[in-house]
Amino acid sequence: MVTIKKVSAIVASSVLSMGMFSSITDASTIMNGQPEKVRIQLASTETVFTKDELIKKFRQLFPNQFDFLNASDFHMSSAHIFQDDETVRYDLSFTKLINGKRMHGYIGFVGEELDVEHFSYQPANIADALFPAKVSKEDAGKIAEEFMKKFLGGKYYQLESDTSNYFPRQILTEPIRYSFSYARTKNQVPIADQRIEVSVLGNGEIGSFYKSQPNQKSSTFADVSKIKSNEEMLKKMKDHLSVDLNYQINYDYETGDRTVQLVYQPTNRLQGINALSGEWMTANGYVGQFPKERKIEKLSAKPLPPRQEGMTIEGAKKIAEQLLAVTSDKVKLVIESIQEIKNHNGQEVFSIQYMYHYANGGSGSSLEINKHTGEVIQYHNFEEQTLKEIGQESTNESTLSQQEALEKAVAYAKKWAPSYLHNYAMPVGDPYFDERMGTYQFSFPRLVNGIVVIGDEISVGIAADGSLNSLNVNYQDTENWPSKDEAISDEKAKTLMKEALSLKLMYMKPAQKEKEQQYDLVYAPVFNGDSFSYLDASTGEWNNMFSGKNSVKISHPWAEEELNYLLNAKVLDVKDVKKFNADVAISKGEALKVLMNSLTYFYQGSYFPGQEHTNQTFDNIGVKHPYYQVVERAAEAGIIKPEKNFDVDSPISKEELAVWYIRVLGLEQAAKDSSIFKLNFTDTDQIQSATIGSVAIANSLGLLTAEKNQFNPRQEVTYAELAASTIRLAHTMAESRRDIQ
Repeated sequence: MVTIKKVSAIVASSVLSMGMFSSITDASTIMNGQPEKVRIQLASTETVFTKDELIKKFRQLFPNQFDFLNASDFHMSSAHIFQDDETVRYDLSFTKLINGKRMHGYIGFVGEELDVEHFSYQPANIADALFPAKVSKEDAGKIAEEFMKKFLGGKYYQLESDTSNYFPRQILTEPIRYSFSYARTKNQVPIADQRIEVSVLGNGEIGSFYKSQPNQKSSTFADVSKIKSNEEMLKKMKDHLSVDLNYQINYDYETGDRTVQLVYQPTNRLQGINALSGEWMTANGYVGQFPKERKIEKLSAKPLPPRQEGMTIEGAKKIAEQLLAVTSDKVKLVIESIQEIKNHNGQEVFSIQYMYHYANGGSGSSLEINKHTGEVIQYHNFEEQTLKEIGQESTNESTLSQQEALEKAVAYAKKWAPSYLHNYAMPVGDPYFDERMGTYQFSFPRLVNGIVVIGDEISVGIAADGSLNSLNVNYQDTENWPSKDEAISDEKAKTLMKEALSLKLMYMKPAQKEKEQQYDLVYAPVFNGDSFSYLDASTGEWNNMFSGKNSVKISHPWAEEELNYLLNAKVLDVKDVKKFNADVAISKGEALKVLMNSLTYFYQGSYFPGQEHTNQTFDNIGVKHPYYQVVERAAEAGIIKPEKNFDVDSPISKEELAVWYIRVLGLEQAAKDSSIFKLNFTDTDQIQSATIGSVAIANSLGLLTAEKNQFNPRQEVTYAELAASTIRLAHTMAESRRDIQ
């Protein structure tokens, strides 16, 4: 046993993450309301490793690849553990300036054997890794598998189906990363919680990897020779299959837009079957009889009055002090700031930042109180975690039954967020129960037109002693709810579900026994061969909630690859791919949108606290204009200059695009003196004197070039021309390490 001395904790944000696309099952279990892992730094351990030892282990993993790094290029951080895992971990980071360009990366080791756990790397020269990539996905897969087996102990791992988007959602100046996921197998059966994730850069180098590190030595596995047949269990599951019609809220994190659709999902009671006993797997263990359907019941039959209308900053502070009070005199609560903001759901709230200070460190987070109702809509209790930091350990012995915990959860919801309750229902699935902590997590789904909404719920956590552990009200002010009449029938949906249903045999630990070492054999349901698929209730078609792939691709004689890359990377917005013509002129508004999406990470929705845009550079582009965010960000970056109006609908000329590109590269000042540029185009006289420098530089860099010695400055730029030239611009930016802030 390693003796450790805890000196401080680094706590990630405790904002409770609500899965917008999670099923009702997931919404009731671990995906909602679980705090992130707390990293605890260690002052000392019985086993001490030096930086040189970590470097040696690193070089064994990458023989010859990083020989140019010296010991001084590495930095070793303090040893640390996680709150729920006493295994000691070590991090090693490295960075070096090479020909004026910086490379960097880090690697993590775990345990006394310094087993590698994770790695991430960004080379100095990324041009070879940009689109179009030097290696194909097929070749990258071979590289990943060879590396995994040779250096990560991946002999018994197998490739899992890759449902991720081939074209990652990233800017064009970032390297291509092909991602591969491998599951460890036992008796040729995949183990659910033992995986290796590997990404390969577009130039063929390993970009990152992660290897889960469960305790494999003491694990036991159910006897695969005693399983019931797949056919028998598939029939059993189909016989009990029922479907639920739900509303699903789809949230676009880039625009802040929400859309609602009707979807069919298999009942949340259908989680899996124990492959040996044939018992049904539920969130809280196995049962012999198929779980009965729960009646949907509202949390409150009628609207309840708000907790306190017209909340003030002082009132919000008092509520925070009441909720955040600690019982130990060794811990001091400090309210660091209170801001009036709009949260990610558009609600006006008081955001309260706080810290718990104690002798050797501190931890903190934030909570939110609705400005108009005085109700708590986001809160997580850090008291127990903080007390552990100062050595006051809790027994975590829960004396509450599930029913008692549920009654507590309802009472707390009525106390702290009463005016929301008539919109929500009692849980339709089992709560998540953390056996180690003795805590319950309940999810109360929203009801609209009598239909359960996926992606909008109230989550309430109950601690082992019955106190409020967490509260999150995810109410979204959404319009345009589709009518139930638009959906296909339940019977039709059930037929489609049965046709698409298959079973995947896996070694799993039941949720309530995650800390035990026994792995059960479970047949898990899979629909349409995809763990992330759902049935569109309006069309009867299967969709994937995360895939960005388009079944229909753009055809073009010379820019097809570039156009489809931008399309799949969601840089290019095409409503109907079949009717799309890439050879028509693109408008200034769309061209600017493609440019900003290609080269900058920015979000068009104003949901970041304190980040709402109120400027208006152009008279005709107000805050409600669809191009508002794009235009304002471009003006802020200096790509377009302030004028009275900006004509987003007019086509952009080749000459105008050259000016934009030179501004993107930060070369506008160099381009201003037109006298130093000599152009020999036959149509030079058609180029405006003010733009000669921009045209000359754009041509010399190969961004926008002349054809048959004619630049054609007034030629309208097409979608295809913009796609190809934008990618050339990205390469130029990467080469110069130029970024648009």
